[in-house]
Amino acid sequence: MSKIVLIGANHAGIAAANTLLDSYPENELVIFDRNTNLSYLGCGTALWVGRQINSYEHLFYTNKEAFEDKSAKVHMETSVESIDFDQKKVVAKTKDGVEIVEHYDKLILATGSVPIAPNIIGSDLENVQFVKLFQDGQKADQALADPNVKEVAVIGAGYIGVEIAEAAKRRGKNVRLFDAADTCLNTYYDSWFTKDMDKVLENNGIHNHFGELVQEYKGVDGKVTTVVTDKGEYAADLVLMAIGFAPNNTLGKDKIETFTNGAYKVNLKQETNLPDVYAVGDCATIYSNALEDTTYIALATNAVRSGIVAGHNVGGTPLESIGVQGSNGISIFGYNMVSTGLNIAAAEKAGFEVKYTEFEDLQKPGFMKDNGNVKIRIIYDAKNRRVLGAQMASTEDISMGIHMFSLAIEEKVTIDKLKLLDIFFLPHFNQPYNYITMAALSAE
Repeated sequence: MSKIVLIGANHAGIAAANTLLDSYPENELVIFDRNTNLSYLGCGTALWVGRQINSYEHLFYTNKEAFEDKSAKVHMETSVESIDFDQKKVVAKTKDGVEIVEHYDKLILATGSVPIAPNIIGSDLENVQFVKLFQDGQKADQALADPNVKEVAVIGAGYIGVEIAEAAKRRGKNVRLFDAADTCLNTYYDSWFTKDMDKVLENNGIHNHFGELVQEYKGVDGKVTTVVTDKGEYAADLVLMAIGFAPNNTLGKDKIETFTNGAYKVNLKQETNLPDVYAVGDCATIYSNALEDTTYIALATNAVRSGIVAGHNVGGTPLESIGVQGSNGISIFGYNMVSTGLNIAAAEKAGFEVKYTEFEDLQKPGFMKDNGNVKIRIIYDAKNRRVLGAQMASTEDISMGIHMFSLAIEEKVTIDKLKLLDIFFLPHFNQPYNYITMAALSAE
């Protein structure tokens, strides 16, 4: 029997804990988490705040009691102060200041990520806040319920920023979306797609301020009133910051080998360079099948898979990750975008000789009443023709198609293999000349 200490109990930590408790119940598991709750699906914050779902209760999928019922010892609202990796000792402190010391045979770090916080003057003003934790969602929801809050500024036009901008608009606010980049969502998508999403935002009443750098927040009586950028000043009763996240490596970063961005560097078994110390989720690196190299991709789905892998290895069953593609998607005002692998900028930055092929058509035959336009782009390596990435967008639900491209990247499929792929036709679903086939056939 081994004693396992797990630090952090959100998606990655929960997956590791459940794997250990369900498959290796002979071990002792001690869990630390500094929050009041666990298992919050942050991707649902905008849905709840924007009133697209009725309440937040179902955004939690487990709780402390569920782990205690499986015989785990759980310390909530308890912060780990230090780790002695030589003595295998964890020192923590409860919210009441009570010190807890636990020794371990194996340690899993699932410390997650923290919001990127630029040193902007006025960040400490009232109604300037991040959007990450459940408590952040509560604060934003309460602020949006205030009739005096009319002007909302969202800082950062990544996934969370775009989603929370939509949510604020759905609550009847005047919304401005700021980003230093010249378009939204540019980390995952090429401009052929992001420019369309820019228009979707604008057509639904959101004011885009792209290519604009926030420099200061001004306030009156301690409450924010103005956002100052390098191009102007704008009224703001509420500022929601969604600039991005960085790995939370506070514990052990001086002992554990880290990646270029500070994430704990792990192998395919989620092992760090220290004996019996594992790292999972947003605090750790991951292997990209598109890059064929170690990288950092903070997604909940990746976190869950890494937790499962670590759980089995810690429990005694050797298991290696098969790598990821970074598959993701977003739906804003009914416009859906999905991607996997690398976009053009990321592929070129990684040193690939990039080619791409694209196609645009209706999802279904023109005689079908319920229909929508579809855009697809497939990116591939000009040298070996291996698929590196794919992006799709439509008002139709085209999300399942991206999973095929995810598998194609994982299995190193070439663009030529897709040219005569067996894709069925039925007017209810697609066209006889499917846009995936047509894109592949038009590849050089």
